[in-house]
Amino acid sequence: MKLAKKKVIIGTRGSKLALWQAEWVMSELLKLNPDLTIELNKIKTTGDKILDVPLAKVGGKGLFVKEIEEALLNGEADLAVHSMKDVPTDFPNGLHLAVICKREDPRDAFISGVKGKEFHINSFKELPKGATVGTSSLRRSCQLLSVRPDLKIAQLRGNIDTRLRKLDEGQFDAIILAAAGVKRLGWAERITEILEPDISLPAIGQGAIGIECRVADDFINKLIAPLNHSETSICVRAERACLKKLEGGCQVPIAAHARLISNQRSAVSGQPPAKDSEIHTNASRITHHALLVLDGLVGSVSGDKIIKSHVEGNPKDAESLGIKLAEDLLSRGAKEILDEVYGKDIRTVNGEIAS
Repeated sequence: MKLAKKKVIIGTRGSKLALWQAEWVMSELLKLNPDLTIELNKIKTTGDKILDVPLAKVGGKGLFVKEIEEALLNGEADLAVHSMKDVPTDFPNGLHLAVICKREDPRDAFISGVKGKEFHINSFKELPKGATVGTSSLRRSCQLLSVRPDLKIAQLRGNIDTRLRKLDEGQFDAIILAAAGVKRLGWAERITEILEPDISLPAIGQGAIGIECRVADDFINKLIAPLNHSETSICVRAERACLKKLEGGCQVPIAAHARLISNQRSAVSGQPPAKDSEIHTNASRITHHALLVLDGLVGSVSGDKIIKSHVEGNPKDAESLGIKLAEDLLSRGAKEILDEVYGKDIRTVNGEIAS
């Protein structure tokens, strides 16, 4: 594209993962526009500052994006790079989610301690009775406890390297992290096992990178448009529509995971998902050649109650399908669970706040 300006500022958090994501976006933009100058504006968010309190207890939404959005509105950044699982469903006036980039592995990773070159525990199923598992997510803790109520869920906050260090220090028998972040930082060898969605359904937007910018900034909107990945965008927007209908934030026990498969197969049939090459990345072709499959759940903090639902349909109806999924979850009993959580009745599990 013909450049109208030579300098662009990207707003980002300062963690290793956030910087990896911002630098990846920067490198992709420079490939397309080599004459562009791009700078990073590292911004500390509320979620970065509060490390000694579980996010579920802090409450509110946008804990990792609010200050970055203020920088966009103030002209201190031209675009913001976010982990999609941190992005609220509503945006300040004048800002919007312009691009969703290609998704990494959306699943959760089970990571146990390492002795020499061997894992202490080889899989989630092999965790001994009463084992201590570190996670900062209500979504993860409620699902793990529904399968293994004997586990002790312990509070775990901090960046990925901090969490791995705490594991290596022996504070936990195992920890659960987003596989995407671990892989992006080059630590895939630390992953003991990838947890399939039937054990731990991923967070809304997990594994995807989003780019937010000012609605009225035509130059930036055109600049970043080529980074949008149609397949990922359809899936993530379906998941986020479900989240919005449930009025959920990133710190409540809600999960949704969408995927596109060939419409000659049904997810219910148990057929494997189509390979990337089988699904056209052009949005208009996707709607004709793929089926959008969406699974969701809402769980109690203790894990004693899990409400699940499944919908599938045309990708062009992605947001409607997300809303349909949420409505079905609510009709099955999710409303009562969410009312309890939103009512600040964040109970302790095994003496720890489950977050």
